[in-house]
Amino acid sequence: MSHDDFAFEPIRGLPALLPQGEELLWQGIPDWKALAISAYHVRKVAIYFLVLVLWRVGIGVNEAQALTAVLLSCVWLAALGAAAVGVLALLAYLTARYTIYSITSQRVILRYGVAVSMTMNIPFDLLESAGLRKRALGTGDIAMSLRADQRVGYITTWPHVRPGYIARPQPSFRAVADAERAAEVLRTAMLAHAGSSAIRVDSGSPAPAGVGPRTAAAA
Repeated sequence: MSHDDFAFEPIRGLPALLPQGEELLWQGIPDWKALAISAYHVRKVAIYFLVLVLWRVGIGVNEAQALTAVLLSCVWLAALGAAAVGVLALLAYLTARYTIYSITSQRVILRYGVAVSMTMNIPFDLLESAGLRKRALGTGDIAMSLRADQRVGYITTWPHVRPGYIARPQPSFRAVADAERAAEVLRTAMLAHAGSSAIRVDSGSPAPAGVGPRTAAAA
């Protein structure tokens, strides 16, 4: 019999029923394979160990070392690399499994956490801007810039933050499969909520923090 760790949730991904008049518009989860690439850097780790194996082969050939010794070293390095990639892939899978992103007519909600479940509620009034960045495997990230008087912890929220923005962390929907649709839903909801939006669809980087809430952006 399967066990549901979140059977207590009245609506999947939400800690409580929504207030009267608030509507759930969209929900999504990270694609664990894309998350493994973009957040846990499994490709970079795999390439790193491949370079180490090639370097070891080059050293062995240059120094005319015994073939057995070179092969054993390469096997050892390959095993370490496979273990590292496997652990990171498992972490990405668990992260995706325990994460749900939600957009309502009033806010965005991030439920995440493998060991300890946490829920982050961000009302639209606290958002300065948001932006979409397309990622690997047809997925994308939606990073949200908060008002200057609002802060979230980069470490406690990772990987659900925009990479590299440590001084002013930006909560993010990471590696979602239908990111363009989610961005459009968020744009429309913000327009309906405040008559303005800063959602910007960009195949390069998310909209910069300087894009203000009264800047209309194309989707």
